[in-house]
Amino acid sequence: MSNIEQTLSIIKPDAVERNLDNEIKKIFQKNGFRILKEKKLKLEKTEAEQFYKVHETKPFYNDLCTYLSSGTIVVMILEKENAIKSNRDLMGATDPAKAEEGTLRKLFGKSIDKNSVHGSDSPDNAKIEIDFFFKD
Repeated sequence: MSNIEQTLSIIKPDAVERNLDNEIKKIFQKNGFRILKEKKLKLEKTEAEQFYKVHETKPFYNDLCTYLSSGTIVVMILEKENAIKSNRDLMGATDPAKAEEGTLRKLFGKSIDKNSVHGSDSPDNAKIEIDFFFKD
C-alpha cells in the first residue's frame, strides 16, 4: 500500500538571497518530489511568530522568528511517498556542520540558524503548516 504524503517545505531567506531557490527545487524534483503549489512571500514578524508557535518556549524562538521574517521565502507543498521522512532525510541535520554530505543543509546551509530549508516534522504539523500558507 502506498503512503503518498504532503509536506511543507520552506526555502529560507539565506537561500533565496543567494538565488538558490531554483537549484533547491530541482534537487527536490530529482529526488521524486512533486511540487504541488508554491509561492514567494515575505512574512511579517507576527506571522513568523504564529508559524513557529510550537517553539515559543524555546530560547531560540525570537531569533528564529526574526530570521524567517527577515527576507523573501519560498513555500511549497511537496508530495511523494513518505514525503515527510524523505524531506527530513534530504534536508539533513539542523546544524549544517553535522549534516551528511549531499543533504540540502550540508550543501547550502550557512549556520544552525541560517540552514536554508525547513520541512514539516510530522503528519500533524505538515497539515497545520500547509494550511498556514495555503488556506484558500
